[in-house]
Amino acid sequence: MKEIIAQLTEAFGPSGYETEVTDMIKGMVEGYADEVRTDVLGNLIVVKNGSPEGKKVMFAAHTDEIGVVVTHIDDKGFLRFANIGGVGVATLVGNRVRFANGTIGVIYQEKGDWKELTLDKLYIDIGAESKDEALTKVRVGEFGIFHREFADLGNRLIAKSMDDRIGCAVLIEALKKIDKPTNTLYFVFTTQEEVGLRGARTAAFGLDPDLGIALDVTLTGDMPEARRMDVSLGKGAAIKVKDSSLIAHPKVKELLVQLCETNGIPYQMEVLEFGGTDAGAIHLTKAGVPSGTISIPTRYVHSPSEMVDIRDVQACIDLVVAVSNQDLTGVF
Repeated sequence: MKEIIAQLTEAFGPSGYETEVTDMIKGMVEGYADEVRTDVLGNLIVVKNGSPEGKKVMFAAHTDEIGVVVTHIDDKGFLRFANIGGVGVATLVGNRVRFANGTIGVIYQEKGDWKELTLDKLYIDIGAESKDEALTKVRVGEFGIFHREFADLGNRLIAKSMDDRIGCAVLIEALKKIDKPTNTLYFVFTTQEEVGLRGARTAAFGLDPDLGIALDVTLTGDMPEARRMDVSLGKGAAIKVKDSSLIAHPKVKELLVQLCETNGIPYQMEVLEFGGTDAGAIHLTKAGVPSGTISIPTRYVHSPSEMVDIRDVQACIDLVVAVSNQDLTGVF
């Protein structure tokens, strides 16, 4: 599983340009699915057929990652840029970016007060000595991602884009463990989550599921002087209560808790004060879809070095498998 996580997190996939990631996932899941297709917005939809009496369950994990887009190239070959998704300025100075063609650049700041640092005070240096040279490597409008390798620390793993390639890895591994599910399962590897939950919105409209569950990262409160939050690395899957985009359907939340307790899966309850997941779009589809989120506790979210615990990842896999095989008749 660590090898899959490494491959997924090191892939290139900023919002709107997720093809490298979805192609990689397609190759990993084709032997375990009854149907694999891609929709108009680029969502990869992997279907595992269940009993005719079962429900339609949509699991969603987004394939895109935060990044940058080039907005201007000056006469000396330095790039100005805008953010794609929620990019934290404090994490950028000295970090590297990579463009689709492999061009690498380093982000640095103009002179001035660090406390007043904003995106328009930053630039990317790709080693060009002039605008003409820069234009042979990168054009205005090109998207880039943060360039950082995967690191295995034992139980703890670090990489860029754990948000949300770790959710994708959970669904891939769960799919491998499911033989004849009770319910018909739609594993949807969604696009453009970081810029407005866009892929999940269109995918859910087309699938019209009976139950929607997002797999995504959540923050933790276990670092020095961290925001007070009762989620920690190594304590199991996080079952969402609410975030900015969703109040989890009570029946979905209760189902996830029940399955954890019945199957001995370690879990913790998550109340996220801000942020959202694909479930925020799924639950508002058509006449409404009962929805919730299984979250993977993650430190340093939206930085180039996001950290997860492999034991939490395994707990999330086990919970997805449990939902897939649960008789939902009369529940939703």
